[in-house]
Amino acid sequence: MSLDYPSSIILSHIQVGPLSAARQARHATAITSPDLGLSQVEVALEPEGVRFPGGQWLSWEQIAAIAAHETTCFVLEETTLRKAQAYSDEPDRFYSLMPTTGAPTVLIAGFPMHRIRGIDPRQDTLKKIRALGSLRGRVLDTTTGLGYTAIAAAKIATQVVTIELDPTTLALARLNPWSRALFHSLNIQQIISDAFDGVPTLDDTAFCRIIHDPPTFQLAGELYSGAFYEQLFRVLRPGRRLFHYLATWRARRGAVSRGAWCAACRLSGSSGSSAVRRHSGGGV
Repeated sequence: MSLDYPSSIILSHIQVGPLSAARQARHATAITSPDLGLSQVEVALEPEGVRFPGGQWLSWEQIAAIAAHETTCFVLEETTLRKAQAYSDEPDRFYSLMPTTGAPTVLIAGFPMHRIRGIDPRQDTLKKIRALGSLRGRVLDTTTGLGYTAIAAAKIATQVVTIELDPTTLALARLNPWSRALFHSLNIQQIISDAFDGVPTLDDTAFCRIIHDPPTFQLAGELYSGAFYEQLFRVLRPGRRLFHYLATWRARRGAVSRGAWCAACRLSGSSGSSAVRRHSGGGV
Protein backbone atom coordinates (compact mmCIF):
# COMPACT_ATOMS: atom_id res chain seq x y z
CA MET A 1 0.00 0.00 0.00
CA SER A 2 1.42 3.38 -1.03
CA LEU A 3 -1.00 6.31 -0.85
CA ASP A 4 1.00 8.99 0.93
CA TYR A 5 -0.19 11.92 -1.14
CA PRO A 6 -0.51 15.39 0.40
CA SER A 7 -3.71 17.37 0.08
CA SER A 8 -4.00 17.49 -3.71
CA ILE A 9 -6.33 18.08 -6.59
CA ILE A 10 -8.47 15.02 -7.27
CA LEU A 11 -10.39 14.63 -10.51
CA SER A 12 -12.48 12.22 -12.55
CA HIS A 13 -13.95 12.11 -16.03
CA ILE A 14 -16.82 14.25 -14.70
CA GLN A 15 -14.51 17.15 -13.83
CA VAL A 16 -12.40 17.08 -17.01
CA GLY A 17 -15.38 16.97 -19.36
CA PRO A 18 -15.97 20.77 -19.17
CA LEU A 19 -12.26 21.39 -19.82
CA SER A 20 -12.29 19.59 -23.15
CA ALA A 21 -15.56 21.27 -24.11
CA ALA A 22 -14.16 24.71 -23.30
CA ARG A 23 -11.04 23.97 -25.32
CA GLN A 24 -13.10 23.01 -28.34
CA ALA A 25 -15.04 26.26 -27.95
CA ARG A 26 -11.69 28.15 -27.92
CA HIS A 27 -12.26 29.61 -24.47
CA ALA A 28 -9.33 30.98 -22.49
CA THR A 29 -10.66 29.72 -19.15
CA ALA A 30 -13.06 27.13 -17.80
CA ILE A 31 -14.80 26.22 -14.55
CA THR A 32 -14.18 22.84 -12.95
CA SER A 33 -13.98 21.23 -9.52
CA PRO A 34 -10.63 20.36 -7.93
CA ASP A 35 -12.24 18.15 -5.28
CA LEU A 36 -14.81 15.87 -6.95
CA GLY A 37 -17.62 18.40 -6.94
CA LEU A 38 -17.32 20.01 -3.51
CA SER A 39 -16.10 23.35 -4.86
CA GLN A 40 -15.35 25.07 -8.16
CA VAL A 41 -12.40 27.06 -9.51
CA GLU A 42 -11.57 28.86 -12.72
CA VAL A 43 -8.63 27.35 -14.60
CA ALA A 44 -6.54 28.71 -17.47
CA LEU A 45 -6.65 26.80 -20.75
CA GLU A 46 -3.20 26.82 -22.35
CA PRO A 47 -2.08 25.31 -25.68
CA GLU A 48 -0.43 22.34 -23.96
CA GLY A 49 -2.77 21.89 -21.00
CA VAL A 50 -4.64 23.38 -18.05
CA ARG A 51 -3.25 25.44 -15.18
CA PHE A 52 -5.01 25.53 -11.80
CA PRO A 53 -4.98 28.61 -9.50
CA GLY A 54 -2.42 26.96 -7.23
CA GLY A 55 -0.02 26.40 -10.10
CA GLN A 56 -0.78 22.71 -10.68
CA TRP A 57 -0.62 21.83 -14.35
CA LEU A 58 -2.44 19.13 -16.31
CA SER A 59 -1.58 18.29 -19.91
CA TRP A 60 -4.24 17.57 -22.52
CA GLU A 61 -2.85 14.05 -22.77
CA GLN A 62 -3.44 13.58 -19.04
CA ILE A 63 -6.95 14.98 -19.39
CA ALA A 64 -7.65 12.44 -22.14
CA ALA A 65 -6.39 9.65 -19.88
CA ILE A 66 -8.74 10.75 -17.07
CA ALA A 67 -11.68 10.98 -19.48
CA ALA A 68 -11.04 7.41 -20.64
CA HIS A 69 -11.47 5.93 -17.13
CA GLU A 70 -15.07 6.33 -15.96
CA THR A 71 -14.63 4.21 -12.82
CA THR A 72 -11.41 5.77 -11.51
CA CYS A 73 -10.45 8.99 -9.74
CA PHE A 74 -7.04 10.60 -10.27
CA VAL A 75 -4.82 12.60 -7.93
CA LEU A 76 -2.85 15.51 -9.41
CA GLU A 77 0.28 16.39 -7.45
CA GLU A 78 1.99 19.33 -9.18
CA THR A 79 2.38 17.79 -12.66
CA THR A 80 2.22 14.12 -11.65
CA LEU A 81 -1.04 12.25 -12.19
CA ARG A 82 -1.81 9.06 -10.27
CA LYS A 83 -4.82 6.80 -9.95
CA ALA A 84 -6.54 6.82 -6.56
CA GLN A 85 -6.19 3.09 -5.99
CA ALA A 86 -4.15 0.57 -4.02
CA TYR A 87 -3.66 -3.11 -3.39
CA SER A 88 -3.82 -4.55 0.11
CA ASP A 89 -1.81 -7.69 0.84
CA GLU A 90 -4.13 -8.45 3.72
CA PRO A 91 -6.95 -9.21 3.00
CA ASP A 92 -5.67 -9.64 -0.60
CA ARG A 93 -7.95 -7.10 -2.25
CA PHE A 94 -7.72 -4.26 -4.75
CA TYR A 95 -9.24 -0.91 -3.77
CA SER A 96 -10.05 2.12 -5.92
CA LEU A 97 -11.95 5.37 -5.56
CA MET A 98 -14.82 5.46 -8.05
CA PRO A 99 -16.50 8.73 -9.09
CA THR A 100 -20.23 9.35 -9.19
CA THR A 101 -22.23 12.49 -9.91
CA GLY A 102 -22.00 13.21 -6.17
CA ALA A 103 -19.72 11.74 -3.54
CA PRO A 104 -17.43 8.94 -4.77
CA THR A 105 -17.68 5.33 -3.68
CA VAL A 106 -14.93 2.80 -3.14
CA LEU A 107 -14.58 -0.35 -5.21
CA ILE A 108 -13.31 -3.34 -3.24
CA ALA A 109 -12.42 -6.31 -5.43
CA GLY A 110 -14.70 -4.79 -8.06
CA PHE A 111 -17.72 -4.39 -5.74
CA PRO A 112 -19.02 -0.83 -5.10
CA MET A 113 -19.55 -0.21 -1.40
CA HIS A 114 -22.60 2.03 -1.91
CA ARG A 115 -25.75 2.07 -3.98
CA ILE A 116 -24.99 4.12 -7.10
CA ARG A 117 -27.90 3.45 -9.46
CA GLY A 118 -30.21 6.45 -9.33
CA ILE A 119 -28.58 7.63 -6.10
CA ASP A 120 -25.17 8.84 -4.99
CA PRO A 121 -23.30 7.44 -1.96
CA ARG A 122 -24.06 10.42 0.27
CA GLN A 123 -27.80 10.19 -0.43
CA ASP A 124 -27.57 6.44 0.09
CA THR A 125 -25.97 7.01 3.49
CA LEU A 126 -28.60 9.54 4.59
CA LYS A 127 -31.41 7.12 3.70
CA LYS A 128 -29.83 4.41 5.81
CA ILE A 129 -29.45 6.77 8.75
CA ARG A 130 -33.06 7.97 8.45
CA ALA A 131 -34.15 4.34 8.63
CA LEU A 132 -32.90 4.36 12.25
CA GLY A 133 -35.16 7.20 13.25
CA SER A 134 -33.70 9.86 15.51
CA LEU A 135 -30.04 9.51 16.44
CA ARG A 136 -29.04 10.04 20.05
CA GLY A 137 -26.28 9.17 22.49
CA ARG A 138 -23.51 6.91 21.26
CA VAL A 139 -23.69 5.32 17.81
CA LEU A 140 -21.75 2.32 16.53
CA ASP A 141 -20.83 2.19 12.83
CA THR A 142 -19.55 -1.33 12.21
CA THR A 143 -17.77 -0.66 8.89
CA THR A 144 -16.14 2.73 8.31
CA GLY A 145 -15.39 2.57 4.59
CA LEU A 146 -15.06 6.14 3.32
CA GLY A 147 -16.61 7.40 6.55
CA TYR A 148 -19.88 8.78 5.18
CA THR A 149 -22.00 7.04 7.82
CA ALA A 150 -19.80 8.15 10.70
CA ILE A 151 -19.65 11.73 9.38
CA ALA A 152 -23.42 12.04 8.98
CA ALA A 153 -24.16 10.42 12.34
CA ALA A 154 -21.60 12.60 14.15
CA LYS A 155 -23.55 15.73 13.18
CA ILE A 156 -26.37 14.56 15.46
CA ALA A 157 -25.11 11.91 17.88
CA THR A 158 -23.04 12.52 20.99
CA GLN A 159 -20.29 10.17 19.82
CA VAL A 160 -19.72 7.78 16.92
CA VAL A 161 -17.47 4.74 17.21
CA THR A 162 -16.55 3.41 13.77
CA ILE A 163 -14.63 0.23 12.92
CA GLU A 164 -12.50 -0.41 9.82
CA LEU A 165 -10.71 -3.61 8.93
CA ASP A 166 -8.20 -2.39 6.36
CA PRO A 167 -5.97 0.72 6.64
CA THR A 168 -5.97 0.81 2.82
CA THR A 169 -9.60 1.90 2.89
CA LEU A 170 -8.73 4.71 5.30
CA ALA A 171 -5.85 5.74 3.03
CA LEU A 172 -8.34 6.17 0.20
CA ALA A 173 -10.62 8.07 2.55
CA ARG A 174 -7.76 10.48 3.28
CA LEU A 175 -7.53 11.16 -0.46
CA ASN A 176 -11.28 11.68 -0.74
CA PRO A 177 -12.38 15.31 -0.17
CA TRP A 178 -15.83 14.09 0.89
CA SER A 179 -14.26 12.15 3.79
CA ARG A 180 -12.35 15.00 5.47
CA ALA A 181 -14.62 15.22 8.50
CA LEU A 182 -13.83 11.59 9.37
CA PHE A 183 -10.36 12.73 10.42
CA HIS A 184 -11.31 16.07 11.96
CA SER A 185 -14.59 15.54 13.86
CA LEU A 186 -13.87 15.42 17.57
CA ASN A 187 -16.79 13.08 18.32
CA ILE A 188 -15.69 10.32 15.92
CA GLN A 189 -13.58 7.52 17.41
CA GLN A 190 -11.90 5.21 14.89
CA ILE A 191 -10.99 1.60 15.63
CA ILE A 192 -8.76 -0.40 13.26
CA SER A 193 -9.99 -3.97 13.54
CA ASP A 194 -12.07 -6.65 11.92
CA ALA A 195 -15.56 -5.85 13.20
CA PHE A 196 -16.09 -9.54 13.95
CA ASP A 197 -13.20 -9.37 16.43
CA GLY A 198 -13.61 -5.73 17.47
CA VAL A 199 -17.27 -5.65 18.53
CA PRO A 200 -16.80 -8.38 21.21
CA THR A 201 -14.27 -6.09 22.94
CA LEU A 202 -16.86 -3.32 23.39
CA ASP A 203 -18.81 -2.86 26.62
CA ASP A 204 -22.31 -4.22 27.13
CA THR A 205 -25.21 -1.86 26.32
CA ALA A 206 -22.76 0.85 25.23
CA PHE A 207 -24.73 2.17 22.23
CA CYS A 208 -28.12 3.73 21.58
CA ARG A 209 -28.00 3.09 17.83
CA ILE A 210 -26.05 0.69 15.59
CA ILE A 211 -25.61 1.00 11.84
CA HIS A 212 -24.47 -2.28 10.31
CA ASP A 213 -23.70 -1.75 6.61
CA PRO A 214 -21.20 -4.52 5.80
CA PRO A 215 -19.58 -5.40 2.48
CA THR A 216 -21.29 -8.08 0.42
CA PHE A 217 -21.65 -11.57 1.84
CA GLN A 218 -18.96 -12.75 -0.61
CA LEU A 219 -16.43 -10.38 0.98
CA ALA A 220 -17.47 -10.56 4.64
CA GLY A 221 -19.76 -13.51 5.30
CA GLU A 222 -18.89 -13.59 9.00
CA LEU A 223 -20.59 -10.20 9.44
CA TYR A 224 -23.90 -11.86 8.49
CA SER A 225 -23.57 -14.64 11.06
CA GLY A 226 -25.76 -15.28 14.08
CA ALA A 227 -22.70 -15.12 16.34
CA PHE A 228 -21.89 -11.60 15.16
CA TYR A 229 -25.51 -10.45 15.45
CA GLU A 230 -25.54 -11.64 19.06
CA GLN A 231 -22.55 -9.41 19.77
CA LEU A 232 -24.30 -6.43 18.16
CA PHE A 233 -27.33 -6.87 20.41
CA ARG A 234 -25.07 -7.33 23.44
CA VAL A 235 -23.58 -3.84 22.96
CA LEU A 236 -26.96 -2.26 22.05
CA ARG A 237 -29.02 -0.83 24.87
CA PRO A 238 -32.35 -2.59 25.44
CA GLY A 239 -35.17 -1.10 23.41
CA ARG A 240 -32.84 0.85 21.11
CA ARG A 241 -32.41 0.40 17.37
CA LEU A 242 -30.10 -1.37 14.94
CA PHE A 243 -30.23 -0.92 11.16
CA HIS A 244 -28.75 -3.68 9.00
CA TYR A 245 -28.35 -2.94 5.29
CA LEU A 246 -28.91 -5.97 3.06
CA ALA A 247 -27.65 -5.38 -0.46
CA THR A 248 -29.75 -8.16 -1.98
CA TRP A 249 -33.02 -6.96 -0.45
CA ARG A 250 -34.59 -5.41 -3.55
CA ALA A 251 -37.18 -3.04 -2.12
CA ARG A 252 -38.34 -1.71 -5.50
CA ARG A 253 -39.81 -4.98 -6.70
CA GLY A 254 -40.58 -6.38 -3.29
CA ALA A 255 -38.26 -9.31 -3.93
CA VAL A 256 -36.05 -10.83 -1.27
CA SER A 257 -33.07 -13.03 -2.03
CA ARG A 258 -32.63 -16.20 -0.02
CA GLY A 259 -29.43 -14.79 1.51
CA ALA A 260 -31.14 -11.59 2.67
CA TRP A 261 -34.09 -13.53 4.07
CA CYS A 262 -31.79 -15.87 6.00
CA ALA A 263 -29.81 -12.91 7.37
CA ALA A 264 -33.01 -11.22 8.53
CA CYS A 265 -34.10 -14.45 10.24
CA ARG A 266 -30.74 -14.79 12.01
CA LEU A 267 -30.98 -11.15 13.09
CA SER A 268 -34.46 -11.71 14.52
CA GLY A 269 -33.29 -14.83 16.32
CA SER A 270 -30.39 -12.96 17.91
CA SER A 271 -32.55 -10.04 19.05
CA GLY A 272 -35.52 -12.08 20.26
CA SER A 273 -37.89 -9.84 18.22
CA SER A 274 -39.00 -9.54 14.61
CA ALA A 275 -36.90 -7.60 12.12
CA VAL A 276 -38.81 -4.73 10.52
CA ARG A 277 -38.10 -4.05 6.88
CA ARG A 278 -36.99 -0.47 6.09
CA HIS A 279 -37.74 0.07 2.41
CA SER A 280 -36.02 3.45 2.02
CA GLY A 281 -32.79 2.24 3.59
CA GLY A 282 -32.73 -1.14 1.86
CA GLY A 283 -32.49 -3.18 5.03
CA VAL A 284 -34.03 -4.17 8.37
